[in-house]
Amino acid sequence: MSDGRAWQGNVKVRLYERVRERGYDSLTAFAEARPAVPLYLLAEELGEDDVAAVQVFSGLLAEAERRNQVTRLVRDVLVRELAEGLPNGWPTVMDDENRFEVAMALGRWSAYTPETHKARVRRVGDALLATPPPPGWRPLGPDDELLRTLLPDEEV
Repeated sequence: MSDGRAWQGNVKVRLYERVRERGYDSLTAFAEARPAVPLYLLAEELGEDDVAAVQVFSGLLAEAERRNQVTRLVRDVLVRELAEGLPNGWPTVMDDENRFEVAMALGRWSAYTPETHKARVRRVGDALLATPPPPGWRPLGPDDELLRTLLPDEEV
């Protein structure tokens, strides 16, 4: 999407029109119907040429803030980034290539994390690297038991 159409017009109106066209009353409901689907694919589904992943995230964050569920959204974004970066689950062997893929997924997650949760996200990333989950671990949603242990629902 190099021509900038995603930034033209009223982005919020466009996002919510597209969500409603697909039978959902919120961006969150749309995203929850697609667990572990990367944000950029959600954006493509809503408008291949005129919706950006960061716009989808911004809408999801606004809804999560209204519902006081930002921590759950932060977990959800990690699930989506892990699904994209580690499609076969957590690596069995942490060689250079796998270490790079894990670092990229965690880095993208951190980039999407609101400032209020940055310190917690760094601690979770450190914990996952220090004590890796079982090989093949692939959280399927934000309510994954390990994720809820690492990043409980208490809001900051």
